[in-house]
Amino acid sequence: MRIHCTAAGLVILFGLYFQLSASEWIFILLAIGGMFSLELVNTAIERTVDLVTEEFHPLAKQAKDIAAGAVLVYAILSVIIGCIIFLPKIVKNVL
Repeated sequence: MRIHCTAAGLVILFGLYFQLSASEWIFILLAIGGMFSLELVNTAIERTVDLVTEEFHPLAKQAKDIAAGAVLVYAILSVIIGCIIFLPKIVKNVL
């Protein structure tokens, strides 16, 4: 969660620096909010599985792995959104 907070803070600072449009902010905020929400759901699933079973069970491992995979997929999507929004602005300022 600390990594997500740090990344979100940096993205917000970059957004302010590059003066994102309202529609760009919507996508950025949806990516940030979605990431935090999915991370909380992942944590809830992991804690629930830990509460239900004390010993190793393959289905418990699968539930945890699938929840973590969902977080990874959304993190990749968020990076792609960030690249679509920020890369043209970075390239424009460098050239």
